[in-house]
Amino acid sequence: MHSLAPLAEQVAARLIERKETIAVAESSTGGLISAALLAVPGASAYFLGGAVVYTKQSRAALLDVGEAEMKGMRPSTQAYALLEARRIRDKMNATWGLGETGATGPAGNRYGDAAGHSCIAVLGPQERDAKAVTLETGSPDRAANMEAFARRALELLLQVLSADAA
Repeated sequence: MHSLAPLAEQVAARLIERKETIAVAESSTGGLISAALLAVPGASAYFLGGAVVYTKQSRAALLDVGEAEMKGMRPSTQAYALLEARRIRDKMNATWGLGETGATGPAGNRYGDAAGHSCIAVLGPQERDAKAVTLETGSPDRAANMEAFARRALELLLQVLSADAA
């Protein structure tokens, strides 16, 4: 997690400077995104909360996403990552929401995605602030993928915060 510190520090500085907040709904990163953001001293100024949404049950309980919202959508997609970001942002009344979903490894997921697949989304106060990306590492290494997914999520968040400030 130490390798995520420089990115998390930059995100934290940007959010603190702007007096904005973030909430995170993550799946295949297992809490690494939240942990990186919380490792920065002063995190209570910008981090409102996070959830590891790893199962259908946790999706329903933590994000209030049921079968109706999932109709025509499958997990491990950019659309689903955006839904996660929107729900966690709104539930936590945060300025920004970040959603992450994927297949960590060593095997792919039941939706047909290979190990090393992650979709990440960031959503700000306006829908026009939404940005989603897909990362394919091509690796079955679970721990390395978790770190790569968390790194890409923090990079995307920093990119969106930087573009929004311009």
